[in-house]
Amino acid sequence: MADQLLRATAADGGIRAVGLISTQLTEEARRRHKMSAVATAALGRTMSAGLLLSSSMKKAEARINIRINGDGPLGVVFADAGLDGTVRGYVTNPQVELPPNDKGKLDVGKAVGRNGFVYVVKDTGYDYPYSSTVELVSGEIGEDLTHYLVSSEQTPSALLLGVFVDKTGVAAAGGLLLQVLPQAAHDVRLIELLESRISALTGFTPLLRQGKSLSGVMQDLLGDLGLEIFPETQLVRFQCKCSFDRVLGALKMLGEAELKDMIVKDDGAEATCHFCAQVYQADSDQLARLIDDLRADALSTR
Repeated sequence: MADQLLRATAADGGIRAVGLISTQLTEEARRRHKMSAVATAALGRTMSAGLLLSSSMKKAEARINIRINGDGPLGVVFADAGLDGTVRGYVTNPQVELPPNDKGKLDVGKAVGRNGFVYVVKDTGYDYPYSSTVELVSGEIGEDLTHYLVSSEQTPSALLLGVFVDKTGVAAAGGLLLQVLPQAAHDVRLIELLESRISALTGFTPLLRQGKSLSGVMQDLLGDLGLEIFPETQLVRFQCKCSFDRVLGALKMLGEAELKDMIVKDDGAEATCHFCAQVYQADSDQLARLIDDLRADALSTR
């Protein structure tokens, strides 16, 4: 099934639901960064969360950055996602591997660490980006970002995230975001009903592996609450904005002396994108042209 995002409402617009399948994009991130299973799970969950949280933004260019900085061996887990359905990300130490936890599952909490912070930056496309910081709750990412939603955005929310990795790669990944909107925030019965149904779930990826569609998952959870599924299904994908021209621009900023040193010592330069692991190579002639550009710029400012 293609990676996709589906939106819905229920309870006369009092509940907002967003479902996501992100299997292929998570597999692409795993392959690009050569990640271990636990690193794949951590980044996959974070990228899924970014897509789910950005889905309610308004302007086409709006984006959200999620940076999880715990005291575990993975280091930083970072995802950048947009309303346009694109996402990218990385972890500092992608090859970290750990034994399964006491439930026999990937120990994301230990890999991320249970002490640290979640940093969220939302660029809505209006004025300045909005940023917020909360402490980690468990390092499991879903719980940590649910805590962010409740404490920073003051929205009763449930965020289910999952990544299932087998010997061949990512077999299933995705998530579900449920939010009780202001018009229903005082309906205690409704909130308790949602909590009981969510707590009864064993996870999100088991549903995908059973062949459940996003609409089927939503129907099971919210079908008796006036569920209205939006007709548009949005395709989502791993995509980075890096390019060779951007790399040349960054190299140019190093200055003439550094560029000359690269030509003499390495006969060129190599740069790897942090977000997608794409490798770019500039030869000595291209670096020499950058030096010429710098000299021309200097003359033009005199």
